[in-house]
Amino acid sequence: MRTSMIQQENFVYDQDAALNHLIETYWDERSSDFSRLRLKELAGPCAAAWRGYLAEKLNTAESLKILDVGTGAGFFAILLGSLGHRVTGIDMSADMLHQAKQNVLAAGYRAEFHKMNAQELDFADDVFDVVISRNLTWTLPDATQAYREWRRVLKPGGRLLNFDSDYGLMTFSRKDDQADVHANIRQELVTECNDIKDELRISSHRRPGWDEEFLRSLGMQVTIEADIASRVRVDAAMKFDALPLFSIVASK
Repeated sequence: MRTSMIQQENFVYDQDAALNHLIETYWDERSSDFSRLRLKELAGPCAAAWRGYLAEKLNTAESLKILDVGTGAGFFAILLGSLGHRVTGIDMSADMLHQAKQNVLAAGYRAEFHKMNAQELDFADDVFDVVISRNLTWTLPDATQAYREWRRVLKPGGRLLNFDSDYGLMTFSRKDDQADVHANIRQELVTECNDIKDELRISSHRRPGWDEEFLRSLGMQVTIEADIASRVRVDAAMKFDALPLFSIVASK
């Protein structure tokens, strides 16, 4: 029985490691196009909308120490820097981090960046005031482990802010409309994205109900907003996903 359990654990580990590699490669290839998308968003009315929403949720004039998990092209790092916060951004894609560093520097802000797996953080316990993430949890092989890690590095009383959609319900398709946020993605990458999504355990959960239940099981106080799209997706020149964009604020 013990040997069987070890073999099963090793299989899950190997499967997750393979998925992590596929996900990293996928986002490396998409990094340039993704960066252009985020810069377009920053240049339009979405930037002010997101900045106002984040300021409302953080609700402080103090400079907070914030971990931006899955920083991507540095979208949140720039907005949080403009609010006077100290940001550390992590991503498992080296090419994405390259984009983030360039974008933050060009915007006139400073942030610290590290290549790191969101599910295995190289930080001590209780070091961040806030952990923030956008459209990341749906891509993770083990979202439960990620949530445990994010809670671990939060200071007592610290907050987790997570914004995501229930992409397990969605089948991605190639878009030709240049206003669409998924325009110009090669069909091979669209197929790969769907294949990866369908392999992820989180795709079988309905969200954000699952997230709320799991975070409460970790002893966190949780507030959910089912759809904040109308508050932050305010650029008529950009066509976003039709799925609701939920907001999770969880306190340690």
